[in-house]
This record gives sequence, structure tokens and C-alpha cells, in this order.
Amino acid sequence: MTWDEYASAWSRLHGGFDPRTGSVFVRGWVRLAFTLGSRLAWAGPSWVTLCGLLICLAVPFAGLVPGAALVLLAALADTLDGAVAVLSDRATRAGYVLDSVADRVGEAAWLTAFWVGGAQAWVVVAAGAASWLHEYARARATAAGMSEIGAVTVGERPTRVLIAVFGLLGAGIAGHAPLVLTVAAAVWLGLAVIGLAQLAVAIRRSLD
Repeated sequence: MTWDEYASAWSRLHGGFDPRTGSVFVRGWVRLAFTLGSRLAWAGPSWVTLCGLLICLAVPFAGLVPGAALVLLAALADTLDGAVAVLSDRATRAGYVLDSVADRVGEAAWLTAFWVGGAQAWVVVAAGAASWLHEYARARATAAGMSEIGAVTVGERPTRVLIAVFGLLGAGIAGHAPLVLTVAAAVWLGLAVIGLAQLAVAIRRSLD
């Protein structure tokens, strides 16, 4: 499968969003998944998903800097499971559901690592609730007939990955972990709220 064929197939599985038209970061990340996934096409995508979930669950126990590395590794696994599914022609609806559930559980584990590191509990809980609502609203809008993802917002999963990585890394290197992690959780919350507003506008336009 060529890169263009892969990008088209990836787009069909992600609400019509074409990675070739995304930012440099998005294009580079999806292309990396294509390259690595080509070497892992023999593996079952669900196994890759479960491996990524186990890595996420280890984050709260790993410490700050190792936890940041695990978040990055889990994010790569999350991208690779989709790449393997596309490249091996084994994309299924059950796999899609498993991947979505694993994403939400994994993000809860990252936020738990913030709390373990000293972040204010209410900020952590609010950040998790806001990002969950963001994904729930999109899922319900899709079920109601929205044919695409609606909008690529500032609160998408790649944003959460970056906040988790840099929040844990910054807390581990700079010290003052409770303050740094509380600020990181607050940024997560703020962007999730803004993203939810962006998505709400897109949903209204699509379903009116």
C-alpha cells in the first residue's frame, strides 16, 4: 500500500479528515505510523491496542519523567493499531469501539498520574470530564447523522498527549510538581472547553 492509498483509507476511518491536509505535526505523526505499521502488519490491531492500554495503566506508577516517556510510547501504540488495521485490511467496528474505550481509559490514567504527582484533584477531574464530553458529543452527533468529525478542535487527543508528556516531564525536571501538574491539568481543561465549544458550533451547522 502506498502512502496516498493509506492516507485515503485512514481518512475514511477518521470522519473524512485527510492527514495530507493537516499540520506538519499531524502529517509527520501519521506518516510515522504508516512507516512503522508497515513493519507490524503481521500483528493483530487489537493486540497493539491492548499493549498501548497496558502502557497507559503503568503511567501513574512510573514516576514523572518515565511516565512522560510511557505516555509518548502509548500514543505511538494508539496510532500504530489503526495503521496495522488499515495496512492489514483488518479494520472492524469492534476494533473501533475497543480503540475508543482504550483511549478514554488511557487518558484517565494520565490524569491519575497528575493527581498522584500532586495536582489539585478538582482540576484533574474537571479536565477528564471535559475531554470525555468532547468525545461523547462527537460520537452522539455522528450517531445522529453527522457524516464527518465536525471540526478539528484545539482539544483533540494529540493536544492531550502533548499536555500529558510536557506536564509530567516539566514536573519531573523543573520540580514543584504539584504546581506544574495543576497548571498542566488547567491547560487541558481550558483547551477541552474551547474545543467543546468549537465542536458544538460544527455539530449545530451539520445537523440543523
